[in-house]
Amino acid sequence: MANRSDIVGSLVKGLTAIEAFSPEHPRMSITDMARATGFDRATARRLLLTLHDAGYADYDGKFFTLTARVLRLGMGALSAMPLPQIMQPWLDQLSDQVGQSASVSILDGTEIVYLARAAQRRVMSINLMPGSRLPAHCTSMGRVLLAALPPDRVRTLLDQADLTPRTRFSLTTPDEIVERIEAARHDGYAVIDQEVEIGLRSIAVPLFSAQGVAVAAINVGVSAAQVETDALVPRCLGPLRKVQEGMRRVRLPVPV
Repeated sequence: MANRSDIVGSLVKGLTAIEAFSPEHPRMSITDMARATGFDRATARRLLLTLHDAGYADYDGKFFTLTARVLRLGMGALSAMPLPQIMQPWLDQLSDQVGQSASVSILDGTEIVYLARAAQRRVMSINLMPGSRLPAHCTSMGRVLLAALPPDRVRTLLDQADLTPRTRFSLTTPDEIVERIEAARHDGYAVIDQEVEIGLRSIAVPLFSAQGVAVAAINVGVSAAQVETDALVPRCLGPLRKVQEGMRRVRLPVPV
């Protein structure tokens, strides 16, 4: 554990400022940044102007927006992780076998982060790619990853999560969501029916290291107009479990 004197506080504040931008808040004024981060206006102003000077943000005189340069931070981290490279051939084979899109993600707090994807067709309105994020509690991959955590940790994450419904099918109470997560823990897989987006169904299983640690999740996503919920398990669970079993023999990195 590093001593507090070894921590560069200004770097932490700068990263906090970058993370304050979101799909809901793509443009931030100094006041917006101060409100989102809890920093005073003077600190928020210096941070935003520093991001602008370094090329990480555009500035129109009132609002700041992140530039594509910020992607270097995330893509650099993703490219340095061996898991996407390990998983891509498996994903491609799985996607070809079932004729549907397949993805791999990891858990990051209350969200999942996509690491790799093999897309047969676009089944969501958003264009999912490595680095994309979705809420963990209402996604199939998120639920199997949450199922691998201790129950008290799951409750803590749900308390921190935004449970605003994304569709009319979304579960919105912690007890309901915990029930589905417990079912995923018991069954070893999770099925989601249009909770993330209308028209999308998916099924996921966890991926384990040789030590039995759940390090990631893999799913198959289908169009609700083409595949009924009852057909997901017989059609996709077998191929998913073959990948799951194959990955047990691969030296997957264990999350710290």
